Amino acid sequence: MDFLQPTSWTDALAARAERPDAVAIAGGTDVMVDLNFDRRRPGALLDLGRVPELREWAAEDGWVRLGAGVPYSRIIEELAIQLPGLAMASRTVGSPQIRIRATVGGNLGSASPAGDAHPPLLAAGAVVEVQSAARGARRIPAEEFYTGVKRNALAPDELIAAVLVPTAAGPQQFCKVGTRNAMVIAVSAFACALHPDRKTVGTGIGSAAPTPRRAPDAEDFLAGELQAAGLWDSRGRLPEELARAFGERVAAAASPIDDVRGSAAYRRHSLSVMARRAVTWAWNDLREAA
Repeated sequence: MDFLQPTSWTDALAARAERPDAVAIAGGTDVMVDLNFDRRRPGALLDLGRVPELREWAAEDGWVRLGAGVPYSRIIEELAIQLPGLAMASRTVGSPQIRIRATVGGNLGSASPAGDAHPPLLAAGAVVEVQSAARGARRIPAEEFYTGVKRNALAPDELIAAVLVPTAAGPQQFCKVGTRNAMVIAVSAFACALHPDRKTVGTGIGSAAPTPRRAPDAEDFLAGELQAAGLWDSRGRLPEELARAFGERVAAAASPIDDVRGSAAYRRHSLSVMARRAVTWAWNDLREAA
């Protein structure tokens, strides 16, 4: 197996074009597991850990451009205010040692339905920026990036450059259920984001369908009910029955399976509970900020 180690973004794209059989590796927290268990044997590894452009982030015009190589530890330390949902999810990723290495770009590249970064990215309305040496850059909405179980929309000669995430205009929440409290793969996960500036709601479901996904019916339902009741403007208490109905619609949007970590029925039930709690917490935060 060849080991490619570019030190610039230009060189990384050139290496990708020359070796489409190469597997990109950032923190290695997913790729190395597959290699150790002999689940894959690529012709080459393309190490992106020495590409400085990928380890930078910048805020501009209401967006954060998060380089694909920025580790979760920095998201927690540096972006908890701008990207609160993603920061919450980042705190649940593995151990402190893993969070120093693991990246959102790696999570997107692996495209696992259980990836912790996916639900908050979906809820926030993130966009994935990818690039090839031949065709340049293009941007893919996060909800279109996942194409199947551990499959994504990358072309063979493309790499993930960054993910663009709108700066939070309102409260965000992330919930995760696992078989223990730490260092665990999600049995199910849920994120929500309130966008009071445009009176909309964002959602993200993880580990309960072939791909991470939103719950559009639940989003439209809650945003419409809040508008009809004048709650976006009054910041009144969120009725419990409304939160419960929202949770039921979130659960209905999932397509879970039975596996060693949990049953489909449990995943649906946990999503309903998490969505009800998360939206209540987010709404209470919005009321307190008013």
